[in-house]
Amino acid sequence: MSEDCGISLEELQLAARNHGMPLEALREAITPIGLHYLLIHYDIPQVDVQTWRLEVDGRVRTELSLDLDAIRALPSHEVIATMECAGNGRARLAPRPVSQPWLLEAVGTGRWRGARLRDLLDQAGVDPETAEVLFTGLDRGIENDEEQFFQRSLTLADAALPEVLLAYELNGVPLPPQHGFPLRLLVPGWYGMTNVKWLTRITLLAEPFTGYQQARGYRLRQNEEDDGEPLSRIYPRALMVPPGIPDFMTRERTVPAGKVTIEGRAWSGHAPVAAVEVSTDDGATWQTAELEPPELGPWAWRSWSYDWNATEPGPHVLACRARDEAGNAQSSEQQWNVGGYANNEVQRVVVTVA
Repeated sequence: MSEDCGISLEELQLAARNHGMPLEALREAITPIGLHYLLIHYDIPQVDVQTWRLEVDGRVRTELSLDLDAIRALPSHEVIATMECAGNGRARLAPRPVSQPWLLEAVGTGRWRGARLRDLLDQAGVDPETAEVLFTGLDRGIENDEEQFFQRSLTLADAALPEVLLAYELNGVPLPPQHGFPLRLLVPGWYGMTNVKWLTRITLLAEPFTGYQQARGYRLRQNEEDDGEPLSRIYPRALMVPPGIPDFMTRERTVPAGKVTIEGRAWSGHAPVAAVEVSTDDGATWQTAELEPPELGPWAWRSWSYDWNATEPGPHVLACRARDEAGNAQSSEQQWNVGGYANNEVQRVVVTVA
C-alpha cells in the first residue's frame, strides 16, 4: 500500500475495533480463538443468558421461544469451517473503497459445534409457501441513514443444508462475546457476513428479504446506482505463511540462500480446491505446489507446500494462487467494485535472498 493511500480516522477506528489473523498463524490447522479474524458491524451486545431467548416465528406451524439449554438439548454436530470476510483484500484495490481496511488477514478456521438449523425448522414446522429464512442479531446500529439490527437471509433450500449450524461453541468452549455469544449462525462456505452473530430471532418469510444488508450491502456493484449481484459463497484463495524473517515496518522478508519451503493454506466455498501454484518470479512462471489431503473436512482450508531452491541473491516476488474443482481460479488482476468485496487477487510477497 502506498504512503499516500489516505487512510481516514474513521477507518483507523474500524481497524482498531476489528482484527485480522496474522498470516504466520496459517501454520495452525485450527485457528486459536484470539487469532481468528473478527469483524463487528456495530457494538458487541451485552447478553444475559438467563433471559436470552431464540424466537422462531413467521410462516411456521408452531412458534418457538427457546433458551440455550433447549438448543443444546437438540442433537449436536461439529463442523470445521474456514470463514473469510467478504472485504478481505479491500485495502489493496485502487482506487481503494473506504471501509474496514483489510489487507489479506480477514480469515480463520474454527471448530464449531451446535445444532443443525434444519432440526429446529422441523420442530417449528415449515409452511410450504416459505421462500426465505431471515436471521436477526442483537447488534444494532445505523447504516444508509437507517437504524437497524444486523439481518441476513437465506433461501429455505440453503438454510436446510446439513452443514448449517446454530453454533454455541468455538474450538471446544462457549462462544466468546465477540464471536456471537450465546448463539450464532454458521453457514460453511459463505462469506462471513452470512454468519449472523448474537442470534435472537429466526423468521420464515413468504417473500425475499429486502433489508439493507441483503438488498444494498454486500453486493458486487460497479457504481452507486448499480443494483449489483449478491455475494454468497467464498471465491478461491491461497495464502502463504510469510517465509523467513520480516523487516519491522515494510514486512518484507529475508531468507537465507538454499532450500526454502514455501507453505500455506488454500480454500474455496464453491468446490474443493483442485490445485495450488507458486511463482518465485512475480507471476512470470508458475509451478505446481504439493496439496495435502482435505483432513479437516470439506469446509476447511487445505495445506500446501513448495520447495524453492533460492540460489540467486537479491529481491524476489513470491506469489501463490488456487483453483477449485468447479473451475474458479484466482485472478492476477484486481476485480474492483464499490464495496471492495471478493478481491481474491493473487498474494505477492517480497523476499530478499541473503
